[in-house]
Amino acid sequence: MSDNITIAPAEGGNRLSVRQRIEDMGVVNDMAERKRVDEETQALARKLEESNARLEEAQRVAHVGHWEWDLETQEVVWSDETYRIFGLKPRERPMDLAGVRERVHPDDRERLFGGVDADLSAGTYPVAEFRIVRPSGEVRTVHAITSKRWSAPPVDSSSEASERARKLFGTVQDITQSKRVEEERQALSRDLQESNARLEQAQRLVHMGYYEWNLVTGRVTWSAELYRIYGLSPQDGPIDMALVSEMIHPDDRERVFRESDQAIRSGVPAAAEHRVIRPDGEVRTVHGLGTVKRDAAGRACEMFGTVQDITDRKRAEEALRQSQFYLNEGERLAHMGSWAFNDSGHYWSDELYKICGLDPKKGAPTVEQYLALVHPQDRASIAESIKQMLEKHRGFDQIERIVRPDGQLRYLRAVAVPVVEQGVFKGFIGTTMDVTDQELLTQELRRERAYLAEAQSLTQIGSWAANFHTGQNYHVSDEVYRLHGFEPAQGPLTVERFWKTIHSEDEPLVRAVLTNAIHARIDYDIREYRICLPDGTIRFLRTIGHHNPTGEMGDYVGITMDITERKRAEAERERLRQLEADLARVNRVNMMGELAAALAHEIKQPITASVTSANALLRWLAHDPPDLDRARAAASRIEEDANRAANVIDSLRSFYKTGTPTKCQVIDVKEIIEEMTGLLRGEADRHAITIHSELEADSLHILVNPVQLQQVFMNLMLNAIEAMKDTGGDLAIKSRVNPERRLYVSISDTGIGLPAGSAEQIFEPFHTTKPQGTGMGLTITRSIVEAYGGRVWATANQSVGATFHFTLPCEADAPV
Repeated sequence: MSDNITIAPAEGGNRLSVRQRIEDMGVVNDMAERKRVDEETQALARKLEESNARLEEAQRVAHVGHWEWDLETQEVVWSDETYRIFGLKPRERPMDLAGVRERVHPDDRERLFGGVDADLSAGTYPVAEFRIVRPSGEVRTVHAITSKRWSAPPVDSSSEASERARKLFGTVQDITQSKRVEEERQALSRDLQESNARLEQAQRLVHMGYYEWNLVTGRVTWSAELYRIYGLSPQDGPIDMALVSEMIHPDDRERVFRESDQAIRSGVPAAAEHRVIRPDGEVRTVHGLGTVKRDAAGRACEMFGTVQDITDRKRAEEALRQSQFYLNEGERLAHMGSWAFNDSGHYWSDELYKICGLDPKKGAPTVEQYLALVHPQDRASIAESIKQMLEKHRGFDQIERIVRPDGQLRYLRAVAVPVVEQGVFKGFIGTTMDVTDQELLTQELRRERAYLAEAQSLTQIGSWAANFHTGQNYHVSDEVYRLHGFEPAQGPLTVERFWKTIHSEDEPLVRAVLTNAIHARIDYDIREYRICLPDGTIRFLRTIGHHNPTGEMGDYVGITMDITERKRAEAERERLRQLEADLARVNRVNMMGELAAALAHEIKQPITASVTSANALLRWLAHDPPDLDRARAAASRIEEDANRAANVIDSLRSFYKTGTPTKCQVIDVKEIIEEMTGLLRGEADRHAITIHSELEADSLHILVNPVQLQQVFMNLMLNAIEAMKDTGGDLAIKSRVNPERRLYVSISDTGIGLPAGSAEQIFEPFHTTKPQGTGMGLTITRSIVEAYGGRVWATANQSVGATFHFTLPCEADAPV
């Protein structure tokens, strides 16, 4: 375009040259452009400032600063945030590589700069995480990233080496907090994993698993342990309620689901104990707990719960119940109760309540309440024992008496043992046994031992048990010690010590007898041997030993008795034997006197009767004319009385000669009584005495000499008549068979009664209360009755008179 072009002005305008017009336009355009550029520059500056401000704020918020590193000059340029990250004020001082190195943690310094050099040599962008140490000493962790690098051409242009790095640009971020968060997250993750592992282990240990049951879909999620509880492997696949229902024991299935439905409807947590059947057929007992979750509308949507295998616990509980039953039964049978107390409380077993007569519902008694049960005589000592036990933590074993609430006295053996764990006192455990029967038996045994010891002392007989082969004494009574001149307080002595007391002249015999008995395993009886006491006294002993056939060789039990006094008595008896021989002659003379008196007594009665009959005979013959019939009757009576006198003489002579009855025959007692009643009727009538008898209906037969039985009745009836001759009265004769199958006869009168003093004296020879009596009637009567194995005695009647009784054996039992 030519500079001379003219442009016409607008209508009415000035005409200018084209050149000038163009120049003016250029000036205007330059000014406008400059202004626009200035405005844009200012706008860009504002935007840059805003961008820098936002960048600075972003860096501050993100803890990210940037840097430039001139590798040739080693000059380092930091942003303000980089300064703050390193704990410095922005622009506080210029930075260089040495300053940066100083801030890097000593443990990370070589690793960091060695890594940068390696990355630069490899042509990669260095990236590093390292620690820095602020001027305050605080340690921070930063992450540096090289995002840009400027390179210089190689020194040798012909070299194929890569370009050399000249400048680096990058960022540094303070990741201390994020590092901590990450470490905490990792720690939480580890804790969670450990917690899950512990939970899994805990579930395995306690045999407890958990489940989640989606009530909408019916899907059931189980923990691994729950699979194992049901005998399944966790890899067996998902579980649904149909399978769960199938594995529940048929007898429990309906109840389990009914309780689950109730929990779902009511919201109350479900709890059920039931049995499950594993695939292998094993039956296990489980305890399930479940809680119901509801959605926003309040509908049950899920049940979460746990299931624990309590089979072992149930078995242990059953075993415990069985063991407790055995323990209770054992305590009941042994009459033994157990107890314990510590800081947490006081325990008594049921049997202990029974032993003490207390009510278990009221609980274990306090110390004061228990002491109230103790016998008053034992209370102080028992209180002291309990005090020592509590204060010094000392056990005891003692016998004590208690008085039950019902008043019964019981003996108890109480044993207390302190419980100490790792040197720390925890309390006491103990037992209490009712030993009443044993204690009473022990007391009785002590008394019997005392009686035995006293009896042995009185009789000078001791007991022992020993093994003569081994020389060991098992038992030696106190009396054996005393017999050999030892004191029981000396303690146990060997067999040899007792051997040394034997008289030297008797020892060979004693040893020979014992040796023979030991080898033959037989009993022995050494009737006499001597021992020498320490004071020189010689005593005579006798020992008897019984061999124990079930024991060892030489085992014997026996007695040792002191026969010294018996030896002296034998000597004394020998001395008296001569005196007895001398007295025998005197006794025979006395016997003759007694026989004469007996004859006089017994013969006088028939002779008197004969005289009476003879007088009557003379009177009947003196009649005119003579009464011959009555005279003959009187003569017959004279003959009978004479014969009876002869029989009496023969009977008495036989009795005193042999001491036993002769010419015995079976007779009817009633006939003898009637005969003697008829014979003495006249004598009784003269003294106004009535005779009556009460005899059993059955005939009573005994084996006796009739004359002697007549003598017995004659003597007793005449005595009764003599007792009533001045006053008259009743004479009663009774007879019967007593329960011992013996004839019992009693003759009672209403006379003057028995003499004062012992009733036995009237049966002694020559004892009489009558002026003309011989004192032999009752003596002869007793001799006759006792000769037949009977017994005679007299008793006083309650009102007046006396009764004489005698018994005789019946026919089958009578001695011949």
